[in-house]
Amino acid sequence: MSLIGTHVVDYKVQGYQAGDFKEFTAEAAKGKWAVYVFYPADFTFVCPTELGDLADKYEQFKEIGCEVYSVSTDTHFVHKAWADASETIGKIKYPMLADPTGKLTRGFDVMIEEEGMALRGSFVVNPEGVIKAYEIHDNGIGRDADELLRKVQAAQFVAAHGDQVCPAKWKPGQETLTPSLDLVGKL
Repeated sequence: MSLIGTHVVDYKVQGYQAGDFKEFTAEAAKGKWAVYVFYPADFTFVCPTELGDLADKYEQFKEIGCEVYSVSTDTHFVHKAWADASETIGKIKYPMLADPTGKLTRGFDVMIEEEGMALRGSFVVNPEGVIKAYEIHDNGIGRDADELLRKVQAAQFVAAHGDQVCPAKWKPGQETLTPSLDLVGKL
């Protein structure tokens, strides 16, 4: 069953953000676009490359009104320890959500039950808390923050221009398509 069009599971979790422990909820995330990026565990190998890539693009996400949430089944204490120990993780300004019970990870259907860790899942969520796009990778395959940013921009465009759609590789400012009978078989 697809998660497209479903609401984010209700949650209340602890997190670590820029030197502080904070509580994060599904309700507080509403009102702006959000990206949830699930990863297997802190102190691993591919994860810091992805989270560092997101940290480098975080200002661009914020500029388009999108919050980034990284999520693992580690505790917020482990997130802080990782930020203290790693220069790459230490530069992260977005919230790092802690999901030691796995409720959030299961709610997004990315839990590897026998390992107690998440698959690499990326979710684009609209301001109403509805999942508009997602992609799940095997844990050996890293993701690209530029492509995730592009997906958010495309979802935002489609939300604002319901009569238009974004073709492959579309980026803001490029031509879109208006679905019609005239386009059938012409592309």
